[in-house]
Amino acid sequence: MKKMNQWFRLNTVRKKVLLLSKLAGGMICLFYVFTSELQTSRSITFVIWLALLAAVIIGVDIMLGRFISEPLNEINHAAGQMAELDFSAHCSISTEDEFGELSQNLNAMFSNLREALDNLEAANRQLEKDMAREHLLLTQRKELADNLSHEMKTPLGIVRAYVEGLKEETDEQKKQHYMNVILSATDRMNTMIVSLLDLSALEAGAVQLSEERFDFIELVETAAGRLLIDTPDANYRLTYELPENKVFIRADKYRMEQVINNLITNAKKHVSDDGEIHLSVINRERKLQFSIFNQGKQIPPQDISKVWQKFYRGEIPQNDKYSGSGLGLSIVAQILSMYHTDYSVQNLPDGVAFSFDFPTIA
Repeated sequence: MKKMNQWFRLNTVRKKVLLLSKLAGGMICLFYVFTSELQTSRSITFVIWLALLAAVIIGVDIMLGRFISEPLNEINHAAGQMAELDFSAHCSISTEDEFGELSQNLNAMFSNLREALDNLEAANRQLEKDMAREHLLLTQRKELADNLSHEMKTPLGIVRAYVEGLKEETDEQKKQHYMNVILSATDRMNTMIVSLLDLSALEAGAVQLSEERFDFIELVETAAGRLLIDTPDANYRLTYELPENKVFIRADKYRMEQVINNLITNAKKHVSDDGEIHLSVINRERKLQFSIFNQGKQIPPQDISKVWQKFYRGEIPQNDKYSGSGLGLSIVAQILSMYHTDYSVQNLPDGVAFSFDFPTIA
């Protein structure tokens, strides 16, 4: 019974064409019998039969167009779109014959090709990013090696010279002085290496900034107390302006402390003897502004844009205690850039001021 039902179903183009041809042949025979029974002349009967035959031919042509020509045209159009790499094409044939099956297969192929193409494009984009990242890492490694080799020449030369001096020196006081100079040079090298590695990690995106809610004013007071107040040999006057209330931000506390420490240390390096260091935090609506001013020499106008670059030191007083790696401000700029916040430096009539903004939270 099932096979019989399957046989009578018009689920193939062949069955449809055969049925159509049989129907056409049967109708022609019927028309012939019908016209032969008419009580008219042979010429009129022939005209009527010819008209009915023409109607059958037109009807067969219309049905063949619907069953074969239209599906083929749509499939051909979709295939043409695919040939032009337009994988958004879609066949809307929903018959149960070979054309419907071919339409479903084409749609599945379009979908698979589109998915494969999207995956390929995504893989290419990822490959481009990976190649760019690899190129950046290689560039940074070369820059790191070049910077280290350049910056290490001076302290290594000092160490070598004073070590050679220790071999020949018999005076204990001079020996102690030589050893202090060597220790100072090695400390400088260590600070430089640690700072440069830290900056390189930040620039390469190898460091993830954590987030925590903390009082920014407390952080500033702690850093200022340690670096500006608890210094018995200070040669400057400290003034400050801080809000009385707590001001909360959400950020990486260690990195923000690093920013404040580096800016304060930079101000100490460049403040003139008996000059003023002024530290302030102004809290506005949903934003704070931190600034630190040091009285002293201005930055040459042509060097303003260079202060955030690696190893820029400007004119630093000849004081070993305050000599640095030249990386502090570069680390400040990199950290603040990762937070997409504004930072700046400007010359004032009697000194230089560094500042940055940061969003606050409740």
